[in-house]
Amino acid sequence: MSRIEAVIFDCDGVMFESRQANLAYYNRILGEFSYSPVANDQPERALLCHTASSSDVLLELMREEDLLPALRFAETLDYREFIPQMEPEPNLTELLEQLSQQYPLAIATNRGKSILPILNYFNLDGFFSSVVTSHDVQRPKPAPDMLLLAARNLKIVPENCLFIGDSVLDKAAAADANMPFAGYGGVSGMLTLSNHYDSMDYFMEQPE
Repeated sequence: MSRIEAVIFDCDGVMFESRQANLAYYNRILGEFSYSPVANDQPERALLCHTASSSDVLLELMREEDLLPALRFAETLDYREFIPQMEPEPNLTELLEQLSQQYPLAIATNRGKSILPILNYFNLDGFFSSVVTSHDVQRPKPAPDMLLLAARNLKIVPENCLFIGDSVLDKAAAADANMPFAGYGGVSGMLTLSNHYDSMDYFMEQPE
């Protein structure tokens, strides 16, 4: 693995357990257009709501003719209503406090404008030098665009950034960006992390 000079985080599933918040958000949109809600016992549909960009989620769950009206309706929702259903991953704040003393940090997420109020709500916005969302690039993950943009914003080559993600979309994006990938919570990578205790242990072992 290249020498790590920066760390880029995915949001959902890495920084936060956000499945219930995301389901509530998408089910609000689906209900507005008289679609059946996505349930926890529909793993493929629930995972889609957790990992993909809004346009990709809604295109999969709705008829194509309803996509643009649904996206317009989504723009009227305030995601802050759903943030209290999110939970930071254990030891996230401790990890960010440690890493921010060693590396510049960034976020690359398929979320859109909701990420900034989330960071503010949990008092995490001060840790990140760059936050890249699906609104900042033409192609969301699994395309590499947002990882490449995050690396450019940090002024560090992609090969020297570590991306921590929890899905096959994240892994594919890192591969196409030629960026080392750490799989979190069960996804394999050059580095596999089951929790942020493991993350702290790994970074404590790195040379200065």
